[in-house]
Amino acid sequence: MTASNPPRDESHIHLDSTANLMNSISSRLAGQLRLVSLSGRRRPAPPALVLVAHGSRDPRALNTVRALMDRVGELRPGLPLHLGHIELNEPLLPGTLAALGDSPAVLVPLLLSRGYHVKQDIPEMAAAAPARVRLAAPLGPHPLVAETLYDRLVEAGWRTRMDDATRRTCAVVLAAAGSRDPDSATDTRRTARLLAARLGVPVVPAYASAAAPTVPTALRALAARGRHRVAVASCFTAPGRFATQCADQAPWIASAPLGAHPAMARLILHRYDRTLATPATTEPELASA
Repeated sequence: MTASNPPRDESHIHLDSTANLMNSISSRLAGQLRLVSLSGRRRPAPPALVLVAHGSRDPRALNTVRALMDRVGELRPGLPLHLGHIELNEPLLPGTLAALGDSPAVLVPLLLSRGYHVKQDIPEMAAAAPARVRLAAPLGPHPLVAETLYDRLVEAGWRTRMDDATRRTCAVVLAAAGSRDPDSATDTRRTARLLAARLGVPVVPAYASAAAPTVPTALRALAARGRHRVAVASCFTAPGRFATQCADQAPWIASAPLGAHPAMARLILHRYDRTLATPATTEPELASA
């Protein structure tokens, strides 16, 4: 005879469903109220937020970006949200911008450092669009990125408490895509310092392409210093070829990409808000503020 779970009280089911419905209605109502001024007149809709993803042949990447977009929408009901890719996935950014017509929009790159895409590709696509576009800084470096990296490492098995002897054998390789632009490496080093301050162990940047050191080189350098228990922190927005390649090289644990972490959704809105609060003649912020 097999055991069975007792049936759940139908009143509880009804109450849960009602609570979920009320939460949904409240969120939607709050979004609508933001569009109404104290005088009762309807405020103009806020500029659209366009999430600019790189694009990947890995189908998990698009699913991850859409999940992140959903989180942003939950935090800011009523904010028009759109998605555009630089390459490899639909919708491509030029098509997204064309569909906006001459409406105002803020582009937030889902990238973690400055580089060719941030400095050349995205501005060129924006300049060719009819939409009135402003460009936000990339997501990194920022303390919220370090917070997400830390949480992903803990999820992968990083010990939050360790004695001094264990700590002296531990380190992290911060695996990033890589770029020939020196500003990209500067940003990744800054992210590494933020994460090191959180973990209390060395964090060494390494790259999947276009920059040095590679992940294996960084691992060997740490082993030579007596750091044999080394984790690989995935400094990628979403799964893809580079993220998988770097994770496979981990001698111990490897964290998942940043993904749809709540802190990343908050960071996207922070970049959006800061851009709107900055005079249009000013260059997009590139610091961690």
